[in-house]
Amino acid sequence: MKDWIIYSIGFLAQILFSSRLIIQWITSEKQRKVITPKTFWTLSLIASFLLFIYGYLRLDFAIMLGQSLTYFIYIRNLQLQGQWQKFPKVVQYLLFFVPIFIVIFYFNNNQIDVDLLFKNVDIPTWLLTLGIVAQVIFTLRFVYQWIHSERNKTSTLPLGFWVLSLIGAGLILTYAIIRKDPVLFVGHLFGLIIYARNTYLITQTKTNND
Repeated sequence: MKDWIIYSIGFLAQILFSSRLIIQWITSEKQRKVITPKTFWTLSLIASFLLFIYGYLRLDFAIMLGQSLTYFIYIRNLQLQGQWQKFPKVVQYLLFFVPIFIVIFYFNNNQIDVDLLFKNVDIPTWLLTLGIVAQVIFTLRFVYQWIHSERNKTSTLPLGFWVLSLIGAGLILTYAIIRKDPVLFVGHLFGLIIYARNTYLITQTKTNND
C-alpha cells in the first residue's frame, strides 16, 4: 500500500483523537471544571480503530498494542453514558467483533507479518521496548479511568487519568521523534498541552473546594 494512504489513515485517526480533546477542553473551560462530553468516547472508538489499522500497516507493534488495550474500554464508557445502546445493532456488532476478527485472521493467516512486527529492521529492540512501555503507561490511564468510573457508576475523567496521560504522552513523543513518525508526533504534542491544562483545572477545583 502506498505511504500516502497509510499516513492519511494515521492522520485521520489523530485528527479524531485531537477533536475529542478539543471538544472536551472547550466544554471544560466553559464549566471551569473537567467535563466528559458524550462525543469524547464515540470519537475515541473510531479513532482507535483507525490507528490500529495504521499501526498494522506500519508494522508497528507498539501502536497496535496500545489501541488493542483501550478499544473495549471506550465501548464500556459509551455503555456507562447510555450512548452505546443508541447505536444500531448492526453497528454495535461490527464495532465489537471486527477488531477481534482482524486479530484472529492476522495471527492465523499472516505469520510472516507477525515476525516482521518484532523483527522490523527500522525499529531496534530498545526502541520497540520504549514504544511498548510508553503505550502501556498511556493505556493505564484508561484502565485507571475505567476502574474509577465503575466504582462511581458514571463515566468521568479523574486527576489520575490526566497525570498518566502526561507521562505516557511524553514518552510516546520521545518515541515518535526517534522513530521519525509524524503522525504520533503531531498527535501527542498537541495532546500534552490539553493534558496539562486539564490537570491544572482539576487541581484548581480541588483547591477552591478546600
